[in-house]
Amino acid sequence: MNAAREIRGAGRRASHSDTVEWLARAGFVARGLVYAVIGILALKLALGITGGRTTDQQGALQTIARQPFGRVLLVGMAIGLAGYALWRFVQALYGSGPEGGGGHGAFKRVSALASGVAYALMCVAAVAILVGSRSSGASPRKATAGVLGWPGGQAIVLVAGAVMVGVGLYQGYRAATKAFLEDSKTEAMSPRTLHLVTVVGVVGYLARMVVFTMVGVFLIRAAYDFRPRRAIGLDGALAKLAHQTYGPTILAIVSVSLVAFALHSFSDAAYRRT
Repeated sequence: MNAAREIRGAGRRASHSDTVEWLARAGFVARGLVYAVIGILALKLALGITGGRTTDQQGALQTIARQPFGRVLLVGMAIGLAGYALWRFVQALYGSGPEGGGGHGAFKRVSALASGVAYALMCVAAVAILVGSRSSGASPRKATAGVLGWPGGQAIVLVAGAVMVGVGLYQGYRAATKAFLEDSKTEAMSPRTLHLVTVVGVVGYLARMVVFTMVGVFLIRAAYDFRPRRAIGLDGALAKLAHQTYGPTILAIVSVSLVAFALHSFSDAAYRRT
């Protein structure tokens, strides 16, 4: 009993360290760079500029790697993504970081765990690019097809789709209520900075609501129809927007909003309660 208490105490002390806080803030910068690349490439496509395309997080990392000094930057991003994942795992275990951000609720712990896994996988993708791995990872269609072949696979994909829709709606909730400000050191911001952080946060979370909800809806359709080809990822969601009526305009709005979320991530690097 005492040993278990000592282990938990050691874990909490580690979670309160300056190293974990530094890694978390580096992770926000890495997250911001990924979303900035995704948004800028999609915006270029919407405006008809050469080089524009829809891409996902892994595609953004590959784009960064091809830039001058890109591999050096990617090393830093891999460290940042690992740090962000570690910080989210710490929140999942202990409910908060060094300054109490993140809350102790079960929902936030589960959300932190899911986020940690997602960014750990992104870190793995960055490392794979650095070591020259040709594996591009499983596409949503291939992954969905594989899961649909499992016993109970259809139900698993349906649940995954419903979870994604829930995540998307939660992003919308955070935008509508400005709940993201609860995690920020608003007392350290000037009125002008607070206004800017609020605007980019609301716009950015609304963009995430759109793309996450779309991914979830198409997962549900893929499971319901038993057609893996219906499954899409972030890049597929952006492509779907581009093919709608007034597609370029809609894509441009969402793309700018994703860049806004990138700016919000950069503000998190400075002001987030870790």
